[in-house]
Amino acid sequence: MNTALLAANLSYSYGDLKAVRGISFHLRPGEILGFLGPNGAGKSTTIKMLTGLLTPDTGSIHLLGNEMSRDNPEAQARIGVCFEEKNLYLNMTGRENLKFFSRLFGIKNFDTDALLRKVDLAHRADDRVSKYSKGMRQRLMMARAIINRPDVLFLDEPTEGLDPVSSRTIRNIIMEQAERGAAVLLTTHDMWEADELSDRVAFLNEGTLFAVDTPDNLKMKYGKRSVKVRLGSGSHVREETIELAAADAGDRIRELINSDNVMTIHTEEATLEDIFIEITGRGLDV
Repeated sequence: MNTALLAANLSYSYGDLKAVRGISFHLRPGEILGFLGPNGAGKSTTIKMLTGLLTPDTGSIHLLGNEMSRDNPEAQARIGVCFEEKNLYLNMTGRENLKFFSRLFGIKNFDTDALLRKVDLAHRADDRVSKYSKGMRQRLMMARAIINRPDVLFLDEPTEGLDPVSSRTIRNIIMEQAERGAAVLLTTHDMWEADELSDRVAFLNEGTLFAVDTPDNLKMKYGKRSVKVRLGSGSHVREETIELAAADAGDRIRELINSDNVMTIHTEEATLEDIFIEITGRGLDV
């Protein structure tokens, strides 16, 4: 199996608090793995171990075939990171921030303007970052994370609290990075975002990894497939839900479609949040 990242039996504690409890998973080139869980589930701690900021209490991390640590400059040069905490230089302009970090990576002939256009900041390139909105700062963080065309990209809640335009810009960049072959690990508690972007998702709660699979497989395994039909007669409107697993589902759907009262008909499936709650017993917004 061609893996960009292999994590085995990772654990980490803050004093008596077990933040991560012996989790194992892998990530392939060109794949987006969504780490889905509520605040405090251990997502950020996991990313900090994977990027060498924290040393695991137990377990091992292999990135692009080499053991990962903060003292491994070759591995560090091949990753990109965008954390929740903004660590930009506020008194520098957006352009100056990107040029500074490009020099740290030793990138020659760096096209700052092209990257600023990609994150829709070209018109504010020469403004100090202290004048940027939250969404603008997050887009600049994304630009900084992909300066070195990383082979593995770590994103910790990259769209949390952002406006729809900024969120869409960042999601587009995430998909572009995966399409060029980067392995992407995305932590989020936004089940819609995870479903929209992820090739596979991992359910993390209280430091424990409950499931790792594709969204479709999880929905087929844990969800119920149904069709909801909305019917109207005069001022009276009612809904009928038909479980597709029922023996008479096909006959009942045809019967309703042939009636004169059908207003709308659509399929329903379990959401990732429904499945997360079923597996872990806890919601994603707590």
